[in-house]
Amino acid sequence: MSTLLEYKCPNCAGAIQFDSASQQMECPFCGAGFTMESLQAMDEGLGQEQRELAWNAPEAAWTEGETEGMAVYLCQSCAGEIVADATTAATKCPYCDNPVVMKGQFSGALRPDAVIPFKLDKKAAVAALQKHLMGKRLLPKVFRDQNHLDEVKGIYVPFWLYDADMEAQLRYRTTQLRRWSAGNYNYTETSTFYVYRGGRLSFDRVPVDGSSKMPDDLMESIEPFDWRDAVDFQTAYLAGYLADKYDVDRDESTHRANERIRRSTENAFAKTVTGYASVTPEGGSVNLLGGTVRYALYPVWLLNTTWRGKKFTFAMNGQTGKFVGDLPMDKGAYFRWLAGAAAVAGAVLTGLLLLLM
Repeated sequence: MSTLLEYKCPNCAGAIQFDSASQQMECPFCGAGFTMESLQAMDEGLGQEQRELAWNAPEAAWTEGETEGMAVYLCQSCAGEIVADATTAATKCPYCDNPVVMKGQFSGALRPDAVIPFKLDKKAAVAALQKHLMGKRLLPKVFRDQNHLDEVKGIYVPFWLYDADMEAQLRYRTTQLRRWSAGNYNYTETSTFYVYRGGRLSFDRVPVDGSSKMPDDLMESIEPFDWRDAVDFQTAYLAGYLADKYDVDRDESTHRANERIRRSTENAFAKTVTGYASVTPEGGSVNLLGGTVRYALYPVWLLNTTWRGKKFTFAMNGQTGKFVGDLPMDKGAYFRWLAGAAAVAGAVLTGLLLLLM
């Protein structure tokens, strides 16, 4: 059975947790605060030597319990057993509600390089949802008025971060137009050119989420995260939040990283081909010169609600506050809006015809 890492207040022995506002550990019982440096000794079990060994073969550290998909943990406060998904790394005890961190999930090869701490709390996430619902003319009114959240949770999502240097040689077929009139005729001359672009680009920390439970498009929608707030990983940052360790490893994530980097490279070069009537990519090559990968945890608020039997999931960047999520559409309001738009277009067309008569 695995054990749980729990941070106790030195003053009253209550469970302490990370506070996003003060950026330190705080005790909800006696109000005492503790800096992250003062708690660093509690992470001594996650030694530097293990960290340096980690990234050559991270998959080698999977345990038998993880392959079975479930793990059992023992709460050090109430001795209650917690049965969790094998990828769960931080949660709350369902019996005593104390925040706990599954220390074994981040030891050895599973230890992240860095973490971006939460900057925004649960209240900010709920307020962002209400703002997200405002001004949506096609949103069903009953959804806005009767919407009740099923769940709001702050979770540290595992991300693989890719640094890469790319070299590209790309070709484009372009056209330029020259128009003139002579007598009763209008002429258009189309000239075709081939344009070549070549060079190198560097990418820093291209993120790919390493959790199969998180939709990739949802996680990409709340980017970017500001790396300037990143700090060396300490388990103390996880206290009071949920956290996952990766279950999509570095090699499995490489394909998505390559696609993001390749697409960004092609877009960057295409933006330099300007001044033409049309630009059509004709091919070329985009090659990786070298790259490295790191492992980090990023803060995300997830909000879930159910309406008419369908689940709607919203996500907020726990650092910047960027908020995304799909909403239901009032079909009646949509068709009324469509009819109104058609009526306006018809009135404008009629007015133009009258002017021409």
